[in-house]
Amino acid sequence: MTTATILSIFLGIGLAASVGFRVFLPLFALSLASYFNLWDLNDSWQWIGSLAAVITLGVATLVEIFAYFIPWVDNVLDGFAVPLAAIAGTAVMVSTVANLDPVVTWSLAIIAGGGTATAIKGASATSRLASTATTGGLGNPIVSTIETGTAVVVTTASLFAPVLAIILVIIILSIVFWLYRKLRPRKTNV
Repeated sequence: MTTATILSIFLGIGLAASVGFRVFLPLFALSLASYFNLWDLNDSWQWIGSLAAVITLGVATLVEIFAYFIPWVDNVLDGFAVPLAAIAGTAVMVSTVANLDPVVTWSLAIIAGGGTATAIKGASATSRLASTATTGGLGNPIVSTIETGTAVVVTTASLFAPVLAIILVIIILSIVFWLYRKLRPRKTNV
């Protein structure tokens, strides 16, 4: 496996993790990176670097970011965003992975891309639901700010320092699984 292939996998996983926080932001960043020739995408994904895709994904990103600052609307969005995150996480992975057999690329995209995005989106949706339940939605803008900031940092790292991005993803997933183990219901022996 070449260095370019490994970096493309790290890029895909980093962007998939970002999708778990904001579905459109990493897609918009990837679109910009392709438009300005910072990253080469697979042949069938060249369209994402078109001006129409940049504008469409830019508008979708702005709408998504601002909508998450509206309490209760953010919870409704999470209902749609969890399955969308799985699809978008798979898509960013497929679009970025270079020089691999299509079977390997799609397997990696579904497992690493879609799986990472879904795990993170599920955790963020759960944290927003907990915030809504405990603060009546008043704490949700803080959760949204943290999620958007994390998505920006991981997306930027993915595009410019993929090795750093994969380290951030490992840290984020470790926190997600730690929280899951801490918060899951315990079995009682009766």
